[in-house]
Amino acid sequence: MTPRLDPFAASPVLMKKWMSMSLDAAASLEPSLIELVKIRSSQINGCANCINMHTVEARAKGETEQRIYLLSAWREAPCYTDRERAALGWTDALTRLSEGHELDAARQALEAEFTQEEQVKLTLMINVINGWNRLAVGFGLWLETPARPQAEKAVA
Repeated sequence: MTPRLDPFAASPVLMKKWMSMSLDAAASLEPSLIELVKIRSSQINGCANCINMHTVEARAKGETEQRIYLLSAWREAPCYTDRERAALGWTDALTRLSEGHELDAARQALEAEFTQEEQVKLTLMINVINGWNRLAVGFGLWLETPARPQAEKAVA
């Protein structure tokens, strides 16, 4: 895939800030949960770049193949904790916000498993990955996963 536009070259100052926010949000909760959220949002948004990147990162952080493969059917799969289910439900609800999904059940599950501070951190992470999905899909981005740490250093 040939990118249509390189946002890092076109707007380096803002992209450096965006990358910083992304890294801060990703570090705010447990890594396994963050990767599940990134993958799930990317599945919903059809972002091949982000699915590729975050499944590799999830495996590197110890995530199992089973849990990665079942993520698109997380509601039916018994391998996720209540906390993960609450995060995935909130991810689905916010990522599909324009579809008019009911937020009440997702919010109740979220409140049962996350402190208020964690709710904000998770919501920011969901917004960040949705933003990355839109950048990647919109501009046709593809970053091979071994190159990702070098890309992060370049904007640091």
